[in-house]
Order: sequence, then structure tokens, then C-alpha cells
Amino acid sequence: MGDLILKELGSALQREVHDPRIGFVTLSRVEVSPDLAYADVFVSVLGSEKDEKDSMIGLTSSSSFLRTYLAKTLRTKTVPKLKFILDKGLDNRDRIAELLDEADKSTPPSED
Repeated sequence: MGDLILKELGSALQREVHDPRIGFVTLSRVEVSPDLAYADVFVSVLGSEKDEKDSMIGLTSSSSFLRTYLAKTLRTKTVPKLKFILDKGLDNRDRIAELLDEADKSTPPSED
């Protein structure tokens, strides 16, 4: 169900939501509660911290519209309440890669 919600939300954000606060966002995953009452939507935002805050505010204010959109497209008995969560995993992964590159450059080559 999470994958289906992810797909439909991505489509809605591209075609239906016109909130100027929402910048370049990527939906990374959706975790749905077992009773389908709630869905945590993890997003990453390209840009500054201000861009992140503005996008999260825009997404949160669009959640009712997006839930209605899901009700029309999913046609399930229950449509979960959406909670948008900033996914810092991509940022952390990039930072770890940078640190590993720096460590690799500072390590002298082995004589094997």
C-alpha cells in the first residue's frame, strides 16, 4: 500500500498541487500504519534550509487536498492521514561519502 500511495502522491505533486512553497521535493518512502489510518511520507528537499522549511509547510498545508486526491484514485475504504517527514537520510549518506573520500585522500598508499 505504501508504494501505491508513494506513486499517487508523486503524480499529484507533479500535476495537481500548485503551491509555490513546495520546491524540488523527492518522495523517498511511505510507511503506512497496519490499520491504514496514518501514513508517514518521507521527503527530501533540494535546496537551503529555508527551502526545506517552506516545502514542508507547503506539503503540510496540502495534506487535506492530497488525501482527497488519494481517496479518488485509490478507491479504498480507508485513506490514511498524511504526515510529511523530512528525510535526512540522503543528506547523511552524502556527508558520509564526503568523509570517506577525505579519509581516503589522507591515507598514504599501501606498499602491497
